[in-house]
Amino acid sequence: MTSAATNPYDPFVVVLATRNPSKIKEITAIFNEPTIIFKPVSDFAGVADVVEDGETLEDNARKKAFEVAKATGHIALADDSGLEVPFLDNAPGVISARWAGVGCSYADNNNKLLKLLKGVPTEHRKARFRSVMTLAVPKGATQTVEGRIDGYITDRLRGEDGFGYDPVFLVPAFGKTLAELGPNQKNTMSHRYKALQAMRPILLNLQRSIHDHLSKPKKIKPEII
Repeated sequence: MTSAATNPYDPFVVVLATRNPSKIKEITAIFNEPTIIFKPVSDFAGVADVVEDGETLEDNARKKAFEVAKATGHIALADDSGLEVPFLDNAPGVISARWAGVGCSYADNNNKLLKLLKGVPTEHRKARFRSVMTLAVPKGATQTVEGRIDGYITDRLRGEDGFGYDPVFLVPAFGKTLAELGPNQKNTMSHRYKALQAMRPILLNLQRSIHDHLSKPKKIKPEII
């Protein structure tokens, strides 16, 4: 476990405000920036889970980033992602991870979705994946970006890779679900990839600004004799 940062503006460490190992693996694989050390929030002792009670993905992303940055003393990056199906009034949306109930599995959520769309024609199976990411510094300032991809919901599970709704989300350009594409291809076109590409210059500019500030020689007041 890691304690809170001695220097609250360490420009080389970014805490990922998630305990989801699949998200952590995907974010670190996509960003792949040697000057950034990503650490999961689980590396920090005493940081409580953030209650995701926002009405939107933006609300939850901002809340997670703000609270984790404040608790750890480091820059924090939060992702809140959701699947939206217009035929279902944009459900599951902000509750995508727990749509089938508290403690539900990915399989539970996918089975619920397929059941609700059983017999629904292709033209009404349109869907979009959204990833909203917020970057926060310990003193509270935040910046938010979004990435999204459009596709269709299949009529059955397809593919073995990925997580969440990947086995039922068909990407028209490839004729495959995200789970069929595999991580290498998925990580070059997914909603999370697009959000991270939008976040990259923001994070690197922040890192550079902090580094420049810390590198400036401190003015020493002359001693009065």
